[in-house]
Amino acid sequence: MLGSDVCPVLAEAGWSVIAVDLAEFDISEAAAARRFVEDASPAAIVNCAAYTDVDGAEDEEALAFRVNEQGARNIAEAAAAVGAALLHVSTDYVFDGSKGTPYSEEDAPNPINVYGASKLAGEIAVREALSAHYICRPAWLHGVHGKSFPATMLRLAQEGRPLRVVADQTGNPTYTRHLARALATIIERPLYGTYHVVNAGSATWYELALEVFRSADLTVDVTPISAADYPTKARRPRNSALSAGKLSRRYGCSLPHWRAGVADFVRRWRAENA
Repeated sequence: MLGSDVCPVLAEAGWSVIAVDLAEFDISEAAAARRFVEDASPAAIVNCAAYTDVDGAEDEEALAFRVNEQGARNIAEAAAAVGAALLHVSTDYVFDGSKGTPYSEEDAPNPINVYGASKLAGEIAVREALSAHYICRPAWLHGVHGKSFPATMLRLAQEGRPLRVVADQTGNPTYTRHLARALATIIERPLYGTYHVVNAGSATWYELALEVFRSADLTVDVTPISAADYPTKARRPRNSALSAGKLSRRYGCSLPHWRAGVADFVRRWRAENA
């Protein structure tokens, strides 16, 4: 979902992009990662690869850690071997959600599910293996190339059924096209470190659903519910909203409001699914 937007954005910015996926090599296999990176000899690597099934990770913990921790370490070590910088994409789910205000990069992570724990382990692995790194934490990603909450809402709306959506979890709905542009900006300058990279503003899942339907000019019966009314295998943070102030201060860069991302997503999703 993210890589499909990152590659053309980087190409437009003047990079010569080598786009690869699982068919080319598995990042959890150290020798394969090292071999590919040595052959490509890149100036920089953007790692969008991850195990992202939050509920599935509860049952496939070993696989989640193999991809999200060991895979991240393999790519970072391969980058170090060829002198490349690494931009590694993490997640808001490294936080436990107990804070009442948006999290900054200085707040201590404390994941409450396997997925978040595996992604935090990946961050640590990258920091240990390579000094020339950017760790970028987005949140609540949605894009036209892949599964996402807004896409699910649009599909369910087509079925004409009333919907029940969680209204007591808060985050930053972040559009992959906006995120991709920010990542392209970050990687241009060696201001290494950890950054929160999210669309401006925050919302609940319920508020996000309403905005999706408003943007699509759809009338849908949506009832707000609590997370307790919609139990999932993995616990979700009650508040995983992130502050992107550091990105603004160091790069003079900020992403548009999340509603603008939803509007563009709906337009493009409808065109792709017409």
